[in-house]
Amino acid sequence: MQVKTMTRWPAALLAALVLAGCGTLQIEERNFIRPDRAGEPRPASTLEQTLPAAFTLREESIATADGASLRGVRLSRADSAATVLYFGGNAFHLDQHGAEVAVALASCPLELVMFDYRGYGRSSGAPDVATMKADALREFDLVNAGRPGGVVVHGQSLGSFIAAYVAQQRPVRALVLESTTTNALDWANANVPWYARPFVTVEVSAPLRGIDNVATLAGYDGASLILMGEGDRITPLPLARKMFEALPGRRKRLLALPGAGHNNVLEQPATVPVYCDFVRDSAAGPAPAMAPAAAGL
Repeated sequence: MQVKTMTRWPAALLAALVLAGCGTLQIEERNFIRPDRAGEPRPASTLEQTLPAAFTLREESIATADGASLRGVRLSRADSAATVLYFGGNAFHLDQHGAEVAVALASCPLELVMFDYRGYGRSSGAPDVATMKADALREFDLVNAGRPGGVVVHGQSLGSFIAAYVAQQRPVRALVLESTTTNALDWANANVPWYARPFVTVEVSAPLRGIDNVATLAGYDGASLILMGEGDRITPLPLARKMFEALPGRRKRLLALPGAGHNNVLEQPATVPVYCDFVRDSAAGPAPAMAPAAAGL
């Protein structure tokens, strides 16, 4: 899947900091969240044309109190054992990339629901960390109403932080973290080249300090699957291993895929049987416990 998610720091910026002798690299929300530019034409959708025959498509929409419209799709099938609510990376667009997710997971017994983030593709509004979290809960509540206690949340890259937050706040059936990391600061430091590290101090803005999968999932005891490419240079495998070790539950698995990078994990042949079994086993497992009381957004 050719979706550029997150980013590595521009070489020119790092070179300037090194030549200056030292410097602070300030990481803001705009480094994580890349909505469409105003007036930018929306690419033609490939979703309907390439949708696997196993799925039936239905459009979904949620109107928020602040005037945004969240738009997505529900891909249903008769033999689904669970519903997967998928959160993409920071460049994910439903019309461009949704079909690739559907094709990759077409052999699994699942219903798939995907939304564009606000400010992306079909959805209106302006995104930030707080609204993305709140929107994710709205989407979960919509999906869970149709299958109470049967929703698996799956987040890729930036979406892994969103999925983790939903797992903290709602009774999810299971959790999939793909191309994930521990927190914003660890990710930012990992993307500073070795030659620049003695000269560069990384700081993250206040909203990003709250993006911390380790802290968010400290009380999560459900089933979890971490999918990683061994060649991932954006969210390196050691950080995923650290995340895996921090998960408190016993029903957890880390699948590290040789030859995979940041954006092609689902396309690997070894991924699909593991994913399908995970969804099937999660659906047959114990019902999720109620999440703790929701924290303020």
